[in-house]
Amino acid sequence: MKIAVVAPSCTLSSEAADRLHKAVAARGDCEVAIHPQCFLSDGHFAGPDEARFSALREVMADPGVDAVWFARGGYGSNRIAEAVLSDSPDAARAKLYLGYSDAGFLHAGLHKAGLDVAWGPMPQDLMREGGDAAVGRALDWIVRRDPSALEPELDRPAMAFNMTVLAALLGTVLEPDFSGVDLLIEDVSEHHYRIDRTMFHVTGSPNVRRVSRLRLGRVGDIPFNDPDFGRDEVAIVRDWCERSGIVFGGRADIGHDVLNRVVPFTR
Repeated sequence: MKIAVVAPSCTLSSEAADRLHKAVAARGDCEVAIHPQCFLSDGHFAGPDEARFSALREVMADPGVDAVWFARGGYGSNRIAEAVLSDSPDAARAKLYLGYSDAGFLHAGLHKAGLDVAWGPMPQDLMREGGDAAVGRALDWIVRRDPSALEPELDRPAMAFNMTVLAALLGTVLEPDFSGVDLLIEDVSEHHYRIDRTMFHVTGSPNVRRVSRLRLGRVGDIPFNDPDFGRDEVAIVRDWCERSGIVFGGRADIGHDVLNRVVPFTR
C-alpha cells in the first residue's frame, strides 16, 4: 500500500517526517511518500495556495496512491478546498483521505462528493509525547481497517469535526448532509465564551439539527476566562443541544492529543 502525505494547511516538520519514515519502515506493511510541498513555507502556510492545491490534486490523480494522509492541521485547507473539489480526477475516488483539525474543510467537501474520508491522527502528531501510538493507530486503519483504531462508541453513519472548523464551513459549498449522523466534535485553545458562541452557531443550523446525536470529544488547552465563565465545555454543549432539540450523546474519544481515535465518515 502506498500512502501519500501532503500538507494543505501548515508545514510538516522535518523531524516528524524522519520519525514517520522510521515508523513505516518498522511496520513493513506500507510505504509512505512525503510530497516535497510538505516542507514549503509561505508565511503561515506550507507554501502558497497554488502549491498546496497542486500537490493535493497531484496525489489525488495518481492511480498508484492508495491513501492520502494530511500532514498536519493549523489553518489553510479551506483556501484551496473548493478548487480541489472542482472536476476531481477519476483516480481520486479509489483512495482514503485521513486527517483531522483543519483538514475538516477538505473532509466535508470530499465526503459530500462521495469520497472515502476518515478523521484520525496525522504525521505531525509524532512530535507529541506518545505520538507513536497515535500514528500507529492511524496506520492500522489506513492499511488494514483495524477496528481497534476506531472511536469505540460510534453509531454509523458518523462524522467528526473540530467545532471551530465545523462552524466555519456551515453555509458554504463544503457543507455535507448531517441527517441521521452521529456527530463528534472537539476543539483546542478556545476560551469558554468562544466555545459557547461557536455552539450557538453550530446548533442553530437546521442541517445540524438533523443529526442523530452530538457528542463532545476533548477540548484541550482552554485559556482562562476573565471573568470566569461559570460553566465548563460539557455544560455549554449540553445546554445548546437542549436549546436546539439535538440529542446530546455524551463524550467522545477524539481530540487534539495522542489519544485521538479514528472516525470514518460513513453513509
